[in-house]
Amino acid sequence: MRRSAAANAELALHLEVASTPKPGNVDRHRDLDGLRFEHFLAGGVGARPGLEAAESGAPVGEAFERAVAGMSEQTGGNTQFGCLLLLVPLVAAARGGRPPTREAAARVTDATTVDDAAGFYRAFEHVDVAVADPPDGWDALDVRHGSDAIPALRERDLTLADVMGNSDGDLNAAEWREGFPRAFRIADVIQRGEGPLPDRAARAFLDQLAREPDTLVATQHDRETAERVRERADELRGASEKAVEEWADDLVARDVNPGTTADLTCAGIFLALERGVTV
Repeated sequence: MRRSAAANAELALHLEVASTPKPGNVDRHRDLDGLRFEHFLAGGVGARPGLEAAESGAPVGEAFERAVAGMSEQTGGNTQFGCLLLLVPLVAAARGGRPPTREAAARVTDATTVDDAAGFYRAFEHVDVAVADPPDGWDALDVRHGSDAIPALRERDLTLADVMGNSDGDLNAAEWREGFPRAFRIADVIQRGEGPLPDRAARAFLDQLAREPDTLVATQHDRETAERVRERADELRGASEKAVEEWADDLVARDVNPGTTADLTCAGIFLALERGVTV
């Protein structure tokens, strides 16, 4: 019997954190200070009702806030906010039992409303999320304001797609704007790979990290650090697992966390599962 899209999304959350080595990220071999492997497992379980809501036809913003609220019901804090930002519209695009396509995903994001944007802002009240400062003219719409920004959203009649369109430099927002090209490419890499799915996902993670500077690294450090991480990932493509493991330990020690790349990898795992990759 085929798993539901919501079940595949929850499984993707678990497979993503089980993949190793994922340099700088929590995986089955590494924890961060105060953020451990078990927190991610609990976050994935907690997100399931929101993912089911997305599959059953609930508005995207409502489903996303519900998923984040459930994810937050563990003691580690923010485990998978960015993953869920990508998974919820992709799960919605899988309604009807068919694997999502880029066209179906674009239809979901294009159809978002001001109410969806409000749900997105409310989600920031459940966990602390590292975000960059808002663009010029968007101070009242800083996502860190949470619900307090909703009147400004309604005054400007901004949909969730509009909000994502004004998030320059953020790879997850770029996925929304561009029809999820990175997630679908990562799914292709995973499908073509060999071996256990977590190992394939780890290799796909490194491949994505080598392609573009990670948003979270740039936000928490700077663009130069993010570019150096990208360059090192590129050097390590095809290297021994020991070399990648050593770099993973080094990034954890230096508190350099390419978390946006993990989000994209999680979305790619989901799409690969939806296409029939077996576990």
